[in-house]
Amino acid sequence: MPAFYDEMVDPSGECRPHYKAFAKWLADTPEELLQQRRREADLLFHRAGITFTLYGDEQGTERLIPFDTIPRAIPASEWRHVERGCIQRVQALNMFLDDIYHDQRILKAGIVPAEQVLVNDHYQLAMCGLDLHRNLYAHISGVDLVRDGDGSYYVLEDNLRTPSGVSYMLEDRKMMMRLFPELFASQRIAPINHYPSLLLETLRNSSPLDNPSVVVMTPGRFNSAYFEHAFLAREMGVELVEGADLFVRDDRVFMRTTYGARPVDVIYRRLDDAYLDPLAFNPHSALGVPGLLSAYRRGNLVLANALGTGVADDKAIYPFVPDMIRFYLSEEPILKNVPTWQCRKPEELSHVLANLPQLVVKETQGSGGYGMLVGPAASQAEIEDFRLRLKANPANYIAQPTLSLSTCPTFVESGIAPRHIDLRPFVLSGRDTRLVPGGLTRVALRQGSLVVNSSQGGGTKDTWIVEDCPC
Repeated sequence: MPAFYDEMVDPSGECRPHYKAFAKWLADTPEELLQQRRREADLLFHRAGITFTLYGDEQGTERLIPFDTIPRAIPASEWRHVERGCIQRVQALNMFLDDIYHDQRILKAGIVPAEQVLVNDHYQLAMCGLDLHRNLYAHISGVDLVRDGDGSYYVLEDNLRTPSGVSYMLEDRKMMMRLFPELFASQRIAPINHYPSLLLETLRNSSPLDNPSVVVMTPGRFNSAYFEHAFLAREMGVELVEGADLFVRDDRVFMRTTYGARPVDVIYRRLDDAYLDPLAFNPHSALGVPGLLSAYRRGNLVLANALGTGVADDKAIYPFVPDMIRFYLSEEPILKNVPTWQCRKPEELSHVLANLPQLVVKETQGSGGYGMLVGPAASQAEIEDFRLRLKANPANYIAQPTLSLSTCPTFVESGIAPRHIDLRPFVLSGRDTRLVPGGLTRVALRQGSLVVNSSQGGGTKDTWIVEDCPC
């Protein structure tokens, strides 16, 4: 059996210092009260419409994302290490994006293979030579972290296109404070409720204008993350728009309002590149705005995140991020990558094919837990199916060892039991690169499952950054 790092209890069975106050409260609280608060949480989430859309589900697409009332706690000293690592990583990724659309120094140096970038589906020729304010491409990033059996943090993947989940981070905190105010009174837990104001400040700073007009652009209410789009627009006090609400005139973007056309300077867009402008990309897109790219290239509009950021969070690029940090920042990576085999390389493909039952195999452009194989949990038929896929298109896959993801006590039907978790901190890049203290903790609710995505049955927890215990 692999050794899992338990977030709450050390190997000797002692409660970790940053969990002691919570553990005492949990021991003193009647189980009936805990069950009642869990039911209240489900009811409140349902009333607030905090749902996600599950595509292809015959039982209905709208689902309540499961919320667990046992928090994931991280001591402040540990968090500072994570924070520095996330900032370092996102800074290097932004420098990489600016480089590949300008001088391409890292490609000429042979550190990142040019063919991995220039023919990547997410590489946008329209961005070549285009100068962006502060050279920022990924204004909002999500860095997915896991802990292996020794307690070390590893970066599992980077999310630079339209990272989601921050609304659940904020709503989970509101729910915990509402249901368990006594927990927050008994210890120092870092606040996160200022995230919307930091996000708005980041978006405004992305423009060279003094007081730019900001909107959130959504594909519409049938999108899986529509709740989050509406939530963030409301919390920032800006308009939520769809493509039909906008138009381009004289290379400027305007919003249709009851008071007439209003200029738009910054779009926090929550739809993919291909759908943004039917004149430049997918001609069948009814979600975008004709002429948007022209306004963008003229410097009359900021898109957050920028076009073409997807090339930097492609899983085929992921193995090179530590080298990017060394190349651009002249620093050693603070956070480690998970060891990764690139199946496009024949010798690494041979290793993967010989060890499929022990590995996790992912599509380089996959997301949401789809298109992946978790070898130890897969049937022989699933393994053989993936073997055929790998042989047919090896460049489309990477493989990684099956990590012993850390566990956290979680309420399940049988009571309190350990379940595997990850962590997605959200990094904001503007004048400075910043994080709120915490992130979205996702939990795999199925026993033994290592897949935490909500689309695959995962839930969420509140993430506490707790001041270190003086004892």
